Amino acid sequence: MPKIRESLIHELHPTQLTVGMIEVLDKKKLLVSLTQKEQQAFMQAHPIPAVVGSAGKLYITDHHHLGRAALEAGVASGFFVVEADLSNYGLEDFWKEMDRNLWVHPLDEYGVRHYYAAIPHHLEKLVDDPYRSLAGYVRDAGGYLKTPTAFAEFVWADFFRRSIAVEDLKADFHAAVQRAVTLATGELAKGLPGFKAAPSS
Repeated sequence: MPKIRESLIHELHPTQLTVGMIEVLDKKKLLVSLTQKEQQAFMQAHPIPAVVGSAGKLYITDHHHLGRAALEAGVASGFFVVEADLSNYGLEDFWKEMDRNLWVHPLDEYGVRHYYAAIPHHLEKLVDDPYRSLAGYVRDAGGYLKTPTAFAEFVWADFFRRSIAVEDLKADFHAAVQRAVTLATGELAKGLPGFKAAPSS
């Protein structure tokens, strides 16, 4: 059974380059609206998966939006599900093992892959990819199903990146979400993780 542990938010290490800041800000608003006791209960109810690296450092493998939001909301600590202990691995072997397990995704805000060294050491250094927010909102709007497939949100973000101009996304985010929901349930999205066809009329 995975081990649950508590750790300081500012000591967490990301395994990605980006987050969707619109999604982060929404989660931050929620956390700020809670009392300190409610924040702790919320974080405990939403443990973040992580891997132990060298010197006991925690590398989070998912829920980067929640981690960044908690940091910005002033939440001191969170709760984590330890998926593996790789603390005895050298740095190169550590990242290879992370990649083999689909626990690292070093793609930038343009969908371009980088070396592992480009991954920031702290959550506050993650950069905004608005298409990550778009993918999250489309899923929440029922455009596709939540799926355990690794990095499904990145796949959908890249799909929308090819069809919706970033200017349109920034000019009217909610209109872009509606357009993206239509795209997500159409023929071009078949085969993507969590795809669900539009109901037939």
